[in-house]
Amino acid sequence: MTGQSILVIEDEPDIRGLVSDILTDEGYEIHVAENVSKAREACRSERPDLILLDVWLPDGDGIGLLREWKEEGGMLPCPVVMMSGHGTVETAVEATRLGAYDFIEKPLSMAKLILTVARAIEADQLSRENIGLRRQALRVVYPEGSSPVMQALRAQAQRIARHDAWVLISGEPGTGKQTLARYMHSQGRRRNRPFVEVAVAALTGEDAAADLFGREQGPQIRHGLLEQADGGILFLDEVADMDLHTQGRLLSALESQSLVRIGGAARVSVDVQVVAATQGDLAAEVAAGRFREDFYYRLSVVPLHVPPLREHIEDLPDLIDYYADLLHAQEGLPKRRFSPAVLKRLRRHEWPGNIRELRNLVQRLMILGTDEEIAIPEIDAILSGHAPRQGHAEEADLRDLPLREARERFERDYLLRQLERTEGNITRLAETTGLERTHLYRKLRSLGIEPRRMRNET
Repeated sequence: MTGQSILVIEDEPDIRGLVSDILTDEGYEIHVAENVSKAREACRSERPDLILLDVWLPDGDGIGLLREWKEEGGMLPCPVVMMSGHGTVETAVEATRLGAYDFIEKPLSMAKLILTVARAIEADQLSRENIGLRRQALRVVYPEGSSPVMQALRAQAQRIARHDAWVLISGEPGTGKQTLARYMHSQGRRRNRPFVEVAVAALTGEDAAADLFGREQGPQIRHGLLEQADGGILFLDEVADMDLHTQGRLLSALESQSLVRIGGAARVSVDVQVVAATQGDLAAEVAAGRFREDFYYRLSVVPLHVPPLREHIEDLPDLIDYYADLLHAQEGLPKRRFSPAVLKRLRRHEWPGNIRELRNLVQRLMILGTDEEIAIPEIDAILSGHAPRQGHAEEADLRDLPLREARERFERDYLLRQLERTEGNITRLAETTGLERTHLYRKLRSLGIEPRRMRNET
């Protein structure tokens, strides 16, 4: 069985039945529609893996439907293969221009149809995998470290990845919870299906519902994050930030494996594995009434804890080498040498920002340093919160830095100051800075700023 779903849009009952029977025998799950209206209904209730679309239909035409789908989302919802007994070169060209995978003529050759369907689905899967690989190219997808602690964590993650149980990953800020989640995705049976990350703190109000469940406005359909993750993993980053109402709606959808889009009426089936991450104590959040007890127990079926860097500090040299090689390859930054004395100094640091802090430190040293070997005063300057001295002489000035580094340093200092003034309140911070909340959250994360940590410290 292939498990893939195909929507056959054909008005002639004999052809519709024949195509359905043949493709069912090939292991596909078949849904049918005899006209444009039924086709729209079918696409609302389920997102197929491929569509077979007749050009001429009683209440419209396939080209018009193609154009409608293209205008909704900028791309087709899945591969589309056109069928026609009265096709012209102009029709085939227009279908191709609108994104159709292929155009086959009636009377249909069943052998050609089966081959075309298989190739279209395979090409779409390869395209999605390549997009996923490009997105992951700048991310670590393997929890680095050869210490017994990290070896045990990877082994545990591999065992859990073989099953579909929900997983709750806990750990301090910057320990690599998302990295572990992506590693589990790469090791599990859903590895070839989507990994969709939900920045929970960016979900607010009715927009949160639309982001998660999608929206219908007349013939237009916007697929939400849950549908985008269908068949794969939904990663809830900092799940403790989710409001109680959204928790309830999400739990209901996940347990029933179905949802209703905002503005819609039909239920849509979804199959996702949930992996959530938190830096806080969810049990304490439940006791305080800020987190649903039923959602907590559903999430914590399989708990995983990512240790802070200070608990596997013996991995420090390997981590430094890894990030130095990564930054050299990705950004062309010059390599610098970490002497035994420098490594000894770094081992004594508490690393409150964990792996993220280490990566940022390595990046700053590679950007700002001029000597091949890193000196301890440079390390001390960064770890104490001051800028390192250029060439160990005078204090670095923003005007002397590369534009990107100067901009990042200014943005970080500015946002930290505003966070203090707003006492870590993201809504007030968004109003103060004039940034849209989702963009603001991403900016904070890119600069290594944890708003929850700021709230705890103030």
